[in-house]
Amino acid sequence: MAKGPVLIEIEDESAPKVADAPPVPDTVQLATPRGEAMQMAARVAARKPSRLGRLFWGLAVALLTAVLSAAAWDFVTSWIARAPLVGWAFTGLMGAFVLTLLVVALRELAALRRLTRLDGLRHDAAQALEQNDLSGARAVVDRLDALYRARPEAEWGRARLAELRGDQMDAEGLLGLAEDTIVGPLDRAAEREVEAAARQVATVTALVPLALADVAAALTANLRMIRRIAEVYGGRGGVVGSWRLTRAVMAHLVATGAVAVGDDMLEPVLGGSILGKLSRRFGEGLVNGALTARVGVAAIEVCRPLAFQAGERPKARRLVKQALSGLFQKQRSIGEE
Repeated sequence: MAKGPVLIEIEDESAPKVADAPPVPDTVQLATPRGEAMQMAARVAARKPSRLGRLFWGLAVALLTAVLSAAAWDFVTSWIARAPLVGWAFTGLMGAFVLTLLVVALRELAALRRLTRLDGLRHDAAQALEQNDLSGARAVVDRLDALYRARPEAEWGRARLAELRGDQMDAEGLLGLAEDTIVGPLDRAAEREVEAAARQVATVTALVPLALADVAAALTANLRMIRRIAEVYGGRGGVVGSWRLTRAVMAHLVATGAVAVGDDMLEPVLGGSILGKLSRRFGEGLVNGALTARVGVAAIEVCRPLAFQAGERPKARRLVKQALSGLFQKQRSIGEE
């Protein structure tokens, strides 16, 4: 027998057990996607240059134009002195180039005029509606009919408007009829452009891991979307007009704080608060697509010739669901496989 003290263990029922301990929480949590690409693109597009910046670029363009003009003049005159035939050929090319620049400038001015025409229609319609001016509303409807006279897709709406406009006895009814017959079909075409842009931005963000590539893709897709929405409503803005329109839309979104999104906006697509369960890139893609839908809704409101009255205002949540639900289902099926 062993000599010495003997240790006898007595099980204590009140002592805590290891099996009853709660699981250790996962301290590594993915940051919630916030759509950094779209937020940066919106800030870049909405940024207003300072006076010093405008002065700098204005002087730079003026100086570059003067230098190029003087160099072209010296080039042409020297060739006329050396070889008159070659010199006059260069002169003809210079003249064709200047003529092309003038045509481009005239097209830009015409594009700005078309956008101004839409703004004037919207302003006059709001004024006639506020004052219940039937004659003013009829003038607005006549201008609206003339605006879409050459559009084949508006023929049925114009015919329907001409048939029923005589029965309207107030400005609200007449403008509501014009909105339903002519502008309503254009709204659906504009919404399809918004859905396509949101889908494209979401896909590029989710699949392209390159730095700043998603920002460039988001900015390009939104510029194209705003330009096409303007074309749907008859704006057909040029480069300058489209950029001014984009700045107006983005500035409105930044000022109102609409360039932000949470789980509530993506709930129709995801079926609940599930952003934390998605991969980082795929979550960013969904958020950027949702923000693109918001930009599209703002562009529709800015480009529309009539403010929303009788028609249903497009909702970003619905457009996000229609544009991104297929992407989410595809991603989920891939994960299940």
